[in-house]
Amino acid sequence: MTADLLTGLLAILQWKVLGFLAVGVLLGAVFGALPGLTATMGVAILTPLTFWVSAEQGLAMLLGIYCGAIPAGGIPAILINVPGTPASIATAWDGYPLAQKGHAGLALGINALLSAVGQLTSIFFLAVAAFPIASFALRFGPAEYFGLALFGISLMAGVSGERVGKGMLAGMLGLALATVGLDPMTAYPRYTFGHSEFLDGIAFVPVMIGLFGLAEVLVQISERWGKVEPAPGKLGRIWPDAAQWKRMFVPMLTGAGIGTFVGAVPAAGGDIGSVIAWEQTRRTSRRKAEFGKGSLEGLAASCAACNGAIGGAMTTMLTLGIPGDAPSAVLIGALLIHGIQPGPLLFRDHRSFIFSIVFLMAFAAILVMLVGLLGAKPLARALRIPNPWLWAGIVLFGTVGSYALNNAVVDVWAMFFAGIAGFLLRKADVPLGPLVLGLILGPMMESNLRRALILSRGDWLGTLFSSPIVVFFLAATLLSLLLPLLKKRRTT
Repeated sequence: MTADLLTGLLAILQWKVLGFLAVGVLLGAVFGALPGLTATMGVAILTPLTFWVSAEQGLAMLLGIYCGAIPAGGIPAILINVPGTPASIATAWDGYPLAQKGHAGLALGINALLSAVGQLTSIFFLAVAAFPIASFALRFGPAEYFGLALFGISLMAGVSGERVGKGMLAGMLGLALATVGLDPMTAYPRYTFGHSEFLDGIAFVPVMIGLFGLAEVLVQISERWGKVEPAPGKLGRIWPDAAQWKRMFVPMLTGAGIGTFVGAVPAAGGDIGSVIAWEQTRRTSRRKAEFGKGSLEGLAASCAACNGAIGGAMTTMLTLGIPGDAPSAVLIGALLIHGIQPGPLLFRDHRSFIFSIVFLMAFAAILVMLVGLLGAKPLARALRIPNPWLWAGIVLFGTVGSYALNNAVVDVWAMFFAGIAGFLLRKADVPLGPLVLGLILGPMMESNLRRALILSRGDWLGTLFSSPIVVFFLAATLLSLLLPLLKKRRTT
């Protein structure tokens, strides 16, 4: 074991490998910070460039992109309320209000620091507990996936705050949009209205850009047109003080743990992990009213969780050959190009290579933290850009990012329609978080429920009580729905 560890470390302690890692981190920051240019897109586009280099060098660049893009996605989420990657959705809920209050530097500093904490925590689990985590994820069948998705859907009530009714309606709209496209079991077109562009469903990233980016532009134009506000003065310090660290310590650990666990579940990812961590932190916090309005606890949990999912996803991908999220799915292809087959045999035949991956991810996390801290204030100065220029930039990058996703004009139209819908929903005081949850979890819940029912030949009870994992998720769902009602009844 020690010999394999040293061999893996020495394999990456080369200037070329570390240089590729640094380039990957910087490119990942670009892909993460520009709305629409996701980590998946960055890894996919740059994978062909690794054909002519060694496996260590190529993987160093791709892991740098992966580990750099997720934290960088929190930068536009904090500055302009546009998540750079889907995993940064929950970061915008408290990061943007903090920036609006004049604490943009602090929010960016927390994002950089706790992103590194989340990544390093999950990398530690990858190093010492890869097989236990992967063996647990291996137990997940269709019924277990349905239970997980149902539990996520139940969080709509908590994400809605005091607007539970409106939040549930928004969630139902998200679930309805998730049914557009081919039926997951029969491949029959649903709600496509004869247009082949909708056969793949409504892409999530353009909808996210529209709901959170274009809608924010429209809201600002409607509220501030003719009243240009002065640019913020001092951005404040970047490093949290001792009291703030004390407040964020438990949420940070909670977010890192939840992110790692959810990331290890195939197809879950940092977006689901960050939302779950944010909601669970809100429920246990003594300052519930601050969440969604600039809570340090909420920002700490979301930043640690969305980056903690990276190590969890890599654990499942490396040990089972099953991608934990979209970027790790692309990384499987990159490994196969270099003649490396992910799976249990990889841990038996290439143990030193596993440790090389662990060290590369750890170095990438530290490098991302340094880049985030050193670039926090220059990036935060983007808030001083005149509003019309900022609005134009958001629309431009959103349009380019939406089109670049699939090279399809229909995604651009989806972004614009989502932006108008998001503007109207915000004017009606309808929360957007539940809509996003429904859109993310809808396909996962529907397809796995139907698969589970097919396996049980239509036996609902047999499906819902098929394993302790399903029962656990059902109990968690029930508690998730009942606790807000019980707390509200106690207060009245």
